[in-house]
Amino acid sequence: MKLLQNSGIPIYQQIAEQLKTDILSGRLKEGEYLPSIRGLAKELKISVITTMKAYEQLEAEGLVTAVQGKGFYVNAQDSEMLKEQHLRRVEEALMEAISAAEIAGMTREELEAALRVLLEMKEGQKD
Repeated sequence: MKLLQNSGIPIYQQIAEQLKTDILSGRLKEGEYLPSIRGLAKELKISVITTMKAYEQLEAEGLVTAVQGKGFYVNAQDSEMLKEQHLRRVEEALMEAISAAEIAGMTREELEAALRVLLEMKEGQKD
């Protein structure tokens, strides 16, 4: 897990986002336990409170459940909910790209062309 100290994004949020990505992508499976709060805090050289805050955020989003004395495990993911969360992430990333393109002075046509090129490159990697 990589943490960026000066990214402007709180450490607990970086942890929660990375674990959320692992859950939504299936790298962390239903019923699998997350690393212990103390263990992860020690590994990342951060506060136990910071790690706890990240895990609580995931629990509030319904992605994990706390089990007294055992830790946090990954909940079953509703495929419709997963699709909706992925869609939301795509929309956020595209809005960020649109903003960056506006700052760079790109036209709509240039932005669409850039997206087409990237999609073609991605398709070429599958072969």
